[in-house]
Amino acid sequence: MSQEQTDVSVADYIAQMPQGMGGLNEKMGIELLEISADRVVGTMPVEGNTQPYGLLHGGASVVLAETLGSVGSALHAQPDRLAVGVDINATHHRAATGGTVTGVATAIHLGRSMASYEVVISDERGRRVCTSRITCTLLPADRFGG
Repeated sequence: MSQEQTDVSVADYIAQMPQGMGGLNEKMGIELLEISADRVVGTMPVEGNTQPYGLLHGGASVVLAETLGSVGSALHAQPDRLAVGVDINATHHRAATGGTVTGVATAIHLGRSMASYEVVISDERGRRVCTSRITCTLLPADRFGG
C-alpha cells in the first residue's frame, strides 16, 4: 500500500463516503480525530448515549469501536476492496457517566482479505472504559459497483 493511500484527511475521507459519517454516527456524536490504516482515533459524548441508569450504554461503546475499526479497515482496503465487519466483541471495564470518551483503534492484522483492530475506549481521566476487538473482511469493490 502506498503512503498516498494511507495519508488522507478526516474531511476528505468523510467526503468520499456515500453517506458521510452515516446517520448512526451522526446521532451518537462520533467525531474522527486521526485516521490511518494503522491507527484511528475518535471521540463520542457520553450524554445522549446512556442507558437507564445514566451510564454510557455498552452498545454505544461497541458502535464507537466498530466505527473506528471499520474506518481503519476501509483505509487499508482502498482502492480496490471494501471492508465489511464480520466480528466484534467488547469487555466493559468501568462506567462512564459524563464527558467524552475517546477510542483508539490499533491494527492487529492488516492482510489481503482481513483486517483486525484492538479498540481501547477511555474516559476523560484516561481510565479504560472498554476494550473491543473488531475484524473486517475485505471484499472486491467491484462486487458492490465500486
